[in-house]
Amino acid sequence: MLLVYHIAIIFQPWAMLVGFIGTEEPLEAIWKPMTLLNVWRIPLLFYVSGMGVCFAIRKRNWLQLLRERSQRILLPFVFGFLAIAPLHFLVFQEYYGLPLGYYPHAGHLWFLGNIFCYVLLLSPLFFYLKKHEEGRFVQKLRYLMRKAVGPLSVISFFVIEALLVRPRPFELYAETWHGFFIGLLAFFFGFLFVLIGKPFWQTVLKWRWLYIGLAASLYTLRFLEFNLSAPGYLMAIESNLWIFGIFGFGYKYLNRPGATLRYLSQAAYPVYIIHMAVLYTAAMLILPLELSPFLKFLGITVFTGVICMLLYEFVIRRIGFLRPLFGLKVKAGTETRKPVLPKSAGTME
Repeated sequence: MLLVYHIAIIFQPWAMLVGFIGTEEPLEAIWKPMTLLNVWRIPLLFYVSGMGVCFAIRKRNWLQLLRERSQRILLPFVFGFLAIAPLHFLVFQEYYGLPLGYYPHAGHLWFLGNIFCYVLLLSPLFFYLKKHEEGRFVQKLRYLMRKAVGPLSVISFFVIEALLVRPRPFELYAETWHGFFIGLLAFFFGFLFVLIGKPFWQTVLKWRWLYIGLAASLYTLRFLEFNLSAPGYLMAIESNLWIFGIFGFGYKYLNRPGATLRYLSQAAYPVYIIHMAVLYTAAMLILPLELSPFLKFLGITVFTGVICMLLYEFVIRRIGFLRPLFGLKVKAGTETRKPVLPKSAGTME
């Protein structure tokens, strides 16, 4: 969905204004469904990242967590800042005949910097809550989250953020205070949801259709009455309703570990890191072709998806020193193993 979202930007008349390669044959109609995604796709990432920290601290102290998050978040961010994000800007310069220059920047990896800041800011509180997991505060949260209104009460914090920050537009998250604060809230509550455990997951499972229905109603209102740009507080409500509904469906259908899900979950992070450079390359190669705009859109989508997965499978995943640069753990098979001694050696002094 993320690939399709970014590719759809190429076919909008304002693509160049946000640093994307653009086409002279736009497909403005495909942006309508993209506006359904753009209010929740980034907050969802921050929710999931906070959840990941809750899982991580189960077997780590603060120093171990900081070391692990530095390897998984900070290292790919710095590497991407210096070596990955500049690539798609080079393709942009080449496509438009601009002088080629190397410009390190965060680009689409900006959210990694945010996540690492959140780890530093919130870790003391997280370890305190983990230590008092059976305390009164967490128990009250578990009681609240057993009710349909429990997750809905969380939305009030996002509404306050929208009223105070007044983002314009709401879906502009990258390198803005709105993106920082909404990410901080989602990261914090993502941690809490995992800490709370089953009461939260059973509630979103039970009421998932209610949350999705309310979100769809707010999207319809945004579409019909506000030309897709509703007041920030309404978009904050809609955003979280979509996310809670997605959590409910995810808990029902994706809560079954398997080889395919494990493979795709590991591929998601490296593919995200490289996808913009591949996407821009696809646009440079396909946009000049004598094809209809829709076929170009389809071609760029297929090219980007296939090349990203091939790079992951045959390069990133298999070359040991590249793995940590793309947020993957070093393979256990690369560790030094003790030699197996012959049986006779065991009897020798």
